Amino acid sequence: MKICFLVASAYGMRGDTRAVLNLAAELAARHEVEVISVRRVRETPFFPVDPRVSLRWLVDARPDARHLLPRGQMRTEMALWRTLRGMRADVLVTTRAGLGVQAARHVPRETLRIAREWSRPQVPAPVRRFYPKMDAVFAATPSAADDFTRLLAGPEAPPVRVVPDALAPEPWPRSRMDNRIVAAGGRWLPGRSFDVLVRAFAVAADKRPDWRLRLYGGGPEEKRLRALVGRLDMHNNVYFMGTTSDLPGEFAKASMVAVTGQGESPGMALLEALACGVPVVGFDGPRGPAEFVTPGRDSVLVPRGEDEVTAYASALLGLIDDERRRMVLAAGALQAAAGHAAPVVAGHWEALIEELRAGRRAERR
Repeated sequence: MKICFLVASAYGMRGDTRAVLNLAAELAARHEVEVISVRRVRETPFFPVDPRVSLRWLVDARPDARHLLPRGQMRTEMALWRTLRGMRADVLVTTRAGLGVQAARHVPRETLRIAREWSRPQVPAPVRRFYPKMDAVFAATPSAADDFTRLLAGPEAPPVRVVPDALAPEPWPRSRMDNRIVAAGGRWLPGRSFDVLVRAFAVAADKRPDWRLRLYGGGPEEKRLRALVGRLDMHNNVYFMGTTSDLPGEFAKASMVAVTGQGESPGMALLEALACGVPVVGFDGPRGPAEFVTPGRDSVLVPRGEDEVTAYASALLGLIDDERRRMVLAAGALQAAAGHAAPVVAGHWEALIEELRAGRRAERR
């Protein structure tokens, strides 16, 4: 069976890109797998690509690339249209709502079309109009599944299923839980609340100055975060570590991983922390970490609100001062990560794909 994944860019450092490449690598052990990147933004992908997985790009968006057609949306749309119209695969998996809409419009009916979704669509009207032509929506979280179930409600709606993201193949690096380090990783964007983490850690470090916070990643908030660290005089406790393609290897050096974003999937960073056997400290709520962890088993979640900095600092201090509790949560983290192991997740995908293909065969009879 040939399975194609269509991604906006397989060359960036996004968590959803990492999840797709992990799944593609596992499926490539039994199927012909191709990743189609709409844009190529750098010479080589940020994350490693399994050699069994075929990778190609449609538009070279590197700064020094030359093109016959003018730069811009027209060139991208033309390349995408030609690719989708000529698609020759048993299964096509799109990874953004915009790509799913184009697949629903242009991919031949013979190809099974699955939309892989992590969050609610930013522009729901085209999704509502064209997704009934898709064969299924596979959501990464229950909240995303609920969003699409409500959006697509109707007799023509495709089935919506919850399928978790896949971790990289085992063995995963394992934390020894003996370093006085709190780690956090991801894109430094407005709304991710990395500033809340820095403020909370400043409170904790004032009482336990031998602990350090390591921030991995990059983004438009970096300048503001560095200024905040300066104002708090935390240069000796907060370190900006830059980007890395081996975030699990860095998390394995920590004894806690902090996740502060809410309102969207926390991405692979949280899952990779669990896989390293590191407890997670995050904010509670209907979306975000609570969809992946169980407080008291593998994590500590605190409420958002007026005193969220104080609450988060108290959660950090509680684990800093209780080594036995950290070890118990570390063991629970490994158990939680097992459900995201690549063979387990790939097995879910294969079973659901076969179910969809069987339904199609039944329709033809």
